[in-house]
Amino acid sequence: MILDKGSMQSNLQCFLECTTPVVQSQFLPKTEIRDLNVLWHPWEREKVEYFTLGDLWNCFDEWSAYGAGVPILLNNNETLVQYYVPYLSAIQIFTSNPARNSFREETESGDCETRDSFSDSCSDESESEKQWRSDGCSSEEGCLEQESLWHRSDKLGCLYFQYFERSTPYGRVPLMDKISGLAQRYPGLMSLRSVDLSPASWMAVAWYPIYHIPMGRTIKDLSTCFLTYHTLSSSFQDMDLDDDIESAEKKKRKEGEGISLPPFGLATYKMQGNVWVSSESGRDQERVMSLLSVADSWLKQLRVQHHDFNYFTGIRRG
Repeated sequence: MILDKGSMQSNLQCFLECTTPVVQSQFLPKTEIRDLNVLWHPWEREKVEYFTLGDLWNCFDEWSAYGAGVPILLNNNETLVQYYVPYLSAIQIFTSNPARNSFREETESGDCETRDSFSDSCSDESESEKQWRSDGCSSEEGCLEQESLWHRSDKLGCLYFQYFERSTPYGRVPLMDKISGLAQRYPGLMSLRSVDLSPASWMAVAWYPIYHIPMGRTIKDLSTCFLTYHTLSSSFQDMDLDDDIESAEKKKRKEGEGISLPPFGLATYKMQGNVWVSSESGRDQERVMSLLSVADSWLKQLRVQHHDFNYFTGIRRG
């Protein structure tokens, strides 16, 4: 991707595009279309595209190893490529009861079964976190009823897996390595399909800068970190989560070419100056604030305490 002064794409747009996974798609057999959860898939369609979580993680494989390159146009019209490494920040996967039952062997000890091997996911829960878990069924059952979001627990689904990272950035491993470790105990992280997941299923990816090419320049704004939020369910494939990215993607995307998962929410850390947000137009700033607001609303509706979000935004919650 080459940027020039006349380009209509801002550095922020470029980052969002370069870090948006496009997942290999498959078509659901016609015999299975009629078996889809009508609460999650209310539209009648002759063809249903989906992806597996395993294929989604494959999109992060090279990024996890080498970083995702984001071309940046500087104010002096110089260009460089800033590389970002993705880390799994948070994830919640809700499935239907039958789907969850098929993985009962993995989760029968409760959704905090990973306490010993992955203590970050379940240790040191705040009172707020304990409260949202007690709002639904017990942790052994993994269910969560959330009246303010979808009014019916059968639409929210059953909690199959959740993980919230609490380690410092230097204590984390890249997203692909983290998922590979978690999937050893929860193989559904690889095999579950997007059509099996409720609309409440989501993940957050923390992007930390590692280096830029050419080297040798110290630019304060390139220390900015990003937190992107993505839905995991096929329920949102026909909805415009982000007008600029998603609509453009629909215009150029052909059936079977891949499913794009643009972020529906965003938070930033150490964003200073005007490298990312242009001072000549308020559009980028409005976009950042809009995506931040949506992320905050999403977390509040699910009653989730997301540690990275609180840190990025300076929120100190109990």
